[in-house]
Amino acid sequence: MVGRGRVARPAYRLAAVSAAAGALLAGGLTGAKAAEPEGRYIVVLDESARGRAETVEQGHGRDHGVRVGFRYRHALVGYSAVVPESQVAALRADPNVKAVAPDLPVHATRQVLPTGVDRIQGDASSALSGNGTGTVDTAVAIIDTGIDTGHRDLNVAGGINCVNLSRPDDYRDNNGHGTHVAGTVAARDNGDDVVGVVPGARLYSVKVLGASGSGSTSNILCGLDWLAQNAAPLGIKAANMSLGGDGADDGNCGFTNNDPEHQAICRVVNDAGVTLVVAAGNSSDDLAHHTPAAFDEVLTVTAAADFDGQPGGAAATCRTSNQDDTAANFSSFAVGAADAAHTIAGPGVCIRSTRNHGTTVVFSGTSMASPHVAGTAALCLTGPCAGMTPAQVIAKLRADAAAQPASYGFAGDPNAPVAGRYYGHLVHAGGY
Repeated sequence: MVGRGRVARPAYRLAAVSAAAGALLAGGLTGAKAAEPEGRYIVVLDESARGRAETVEQGHGRDHGVRVGFRYRHALVGYSAVVPESQVAALRADPNVKAVAPDLPVHATRQVLPTGVDRIQGDASSALSGNGTGTVDTAVAIIDTGIDTGHRDLNVAGGINCVNLSRPDDYRDNNGHGTHVAGTVAARDNGDDVVGVVPGARLYSVKVLGASGSGSTSNILCGLDWLAQNAAPLGIKAANMSLGGDGADDGNCGFTNNDPEHQAICRVVNDAGVTLVVAAGNSSDDLAHHTPAAFDEVLTVTAAADFDGQPGGAAATCRTSNQDDTAANFSSFAVGAADAAHTIAGPGVCIRSTRNHGTTVVFSGTSMASPHVAGTAALCLTGPCAGMTPAQVIAKLRADAAAQPASYGFAGDPNAPVAGRYYGHLVHAGGY
């Protein structure tokens, strides 16, 4: 979460899609009467329509008055659109259509405004984060508000703007959340500002949230579609999603409850081989109510409070409502065994990282915990996790975290549990 927030809804819950994307969808094709109620939907086409998707879309515009926004061709086949409400049932009955799902609001997951890298022993990893030298040759996608492309501490190699279709190459961050996340993952080890878990790694800015830290399912699908197409040629094996919204896991990759985001995530994970690391949410509740955190295919990250980068007690700094080395009081958590099986913890309180236009800023949230784990996954994929599937990477990170002595952890982890709340073991970058 940003210092607050998430995807189908993060910790700060703004419900609007970007003005640019909204304006695009509001204009354009004709068909519906001006006074007729309309809604924003994701139309998923049947695989049999893949080779003629554009023709099908044109027919839907002509026959049902849909106004097409994003087109998806990789993570799934379909499009986002404004649709007259009177035509939704007819669209669903079209044999070329597999599903018509609402285009739901999503938000960045920052709760409030790098001891974290120190706490997970990034300085003891093969990257030796903080020694002032070295770059890790790997690539990580940051699916967020964008990244400050001019930041001296960040190696931004490319990306996509899924907020404004008319400017696909303008993936700069005009919020600050994505830039903060990016710094925790991969800030250069150059003596400036902060250092990340995989210093100097190539970052790909997948901008799906706007200046307000919010977006919608269609924006997220655009980003996942880009990732499904580009992960292999660009060498992207890990991605961070510090965002979220309300939803649930149907246990069937979204095909039972017609969830296009879940379907796309399964394609990215299972077919493109990308380990997706996501924030648990900042609602202090069961993460099963939030997506993508609830999806079994991702590695979900809860937040632990740490104020000095070391195990044991220390005085609170920016957030006095938390105690050192305890589960963050805002963090969502797993309850059921299925969700516990893909949950791990990361430092998420008073995390200092890169800010837009240089220097640093301190944020708190599971959005800040998640990139510690994404960076660790990327680091492991350059070493002991090389050649592993995402499911194997998740299992290894969780097993290696659990193998650390109890003194490494925090109050609330499985060695010192809180009844009814599973936060997972603290990720350990030091072994990679």
